[in-house]
Amino acid sequence: MTAPLRRWLTGAVAALTAAIVVVGPAGVAAADPDTPSGHGHANDDSVLLGDALETVTRGYLQAEKKLEKSKKRQLRLELRLDQANARVEKLRPQVEQIAIESYRSGRISTVAVLLESSSSGSFLERVTTLEELNMINNDKIGELNAARDEAAQAKAEIDAEVAEQEKQAKTMRKQREETEKALSLVGGSRLPGNGLVAATSPRAAMAPGRNSDGSWAPEGCTQGDPTTSGCLTPRTLHMYKEARKAGFTRFTGCFRTGDIWEHPKGRACDFSLQSSGFSPAYTQDQMLYGNNLTAFLIRNADRLGIYYIIWHRNIWFPSTGWAGYSGTSDHTDHVHVSLL
Repeated sequence: MTAPLRRWLTGAVAALTAAIVVVGPAGVAAADPDTPSGHGHANDDSVLLGDALETVTRGYLQAEKKLEKSKKRQLRLELRLDQANARVEKLRPQVEQIAIESYRSGRISTVAVLLESSSSGSFLERVTTLEELNMINNDKIGELNAARDEAAQAKAEIDAEVAEQEKQAKTMRKQREETEKALSLVGGSRLPGNGLVAATSPRAAMAPGRNSDGSWAPEGCTQGDPTTSGCLTPRTLHMYKEARKAGFTRFTGCFRTGDIWEHPKGRACDFSLQSSGFSPAYTQDQMLYGNNLTAFLIRNADRLGIYYIIWHRNIWFPSTGWAGYSGTSDHTDHVHVSLL
């Protein structure tokens, strides 16, 4: 294994084992009638990011092993080719000499040679000599042809191995790209929990207020906040609606006074892990909900105009990814999202 591949594989495995969270609602199956809204069970048929990462990692390792074996076979075949070519070069002068002698002698026929014998002893001697000469000539020509055939076969097999290596290298590139893409969907590997996260999330509609250069225009707190009696910016309200559309319908609080950050500006929401109020994530269901909501927001960060996300002692910025967070709240009871 080459050093760059080893470094990449180590990073991918580390990212996978550090990782990430579970299957989520992320907007699909309808909730069980016996459970509150937003508490739907995970869909057993959904594709899980952890499973996808494991599959591509196994595929990468398998392709890498095949590539190594192919290179070893190629080395053996190249040795065979060198040996066959050496035999050809050794036999070629001998066969050429046979051809020259045959031309000079005018290819005397077997019958003519035998008729020249003057006695029975001479006859038998000529027969033996002729057979030996023919045998030597045939053997040399046969040896040369066999060596040429061996060289041609070895060359064909080398070409096949090179094609196989190109195929496996392509597979490895694809598996690497899929792994990196899968990890990028959740912004890296700092999300809490020992489970998995859904391999896909709904695609959010583009938020309003984006400039032609890709920047986001400033917005005032002009829209009514559905979660309080306060106000929200159009972009924040859009994000709130898109999250609910994706299945994240548990208790949410957006506008509030009392701090200098984004809530009083109508640019932030706190998504609880339960149907009413806030409490830390004590259950697997609550952890999954928070993880999958976070994954949805990260996957759509560019479309929603997200500034940052805080969840379970970690903070995520589009420009830097995940980092540890130790503010006044550890954010284990809700997912905080601020908008630009």
